[in-house]
Amino acid sequence: MIAEINVIPLVDIILVVLIIFMVAAPLVMKPKIDINLPKSSNLEKNKDKTPMRVILGKKGELYVDNQAITLEGLTAEARKRALANPDTNTLLVADKDATLEMVTGLVDAIKTGGLQKVAFSIQKK
Repeated sequence: MIAEINVIPLVDIILVVLIIFMVAAPLVMKPKIDINLPKSSNLEKNKDKTPMRVILGKKGELYVDNQAITLEGLTAEARKRALANPDTNTLLVADKDATLEMVTGLVDAIKTGGLQKVAFSIQKK
């Protein structure tokens, strides 16, 4: 007497379940909020504008255009640049170990000074 396990029905069932999961997965992974971003054909590129570069170190060191500065000095510098050109951009370069509280304080100081456009510098993975 030969006793064997017949695995063909088991493989058939596994394949059917796999196909069901493959069909159902895109339906489950659909985002809850559907967002369509606006598009513009007129991209404004002005090379005369140089952004104010703000650097925040991991221990809270603060530099504006490679010059050491305090938080109050940052607000004054932002106010000075906003008076010269209200469309001046700010590029914030923060260390990955900087806390959210420090970054929020910087953004608040910059916006209090009158500059409204703040961009964050990141590295590509």
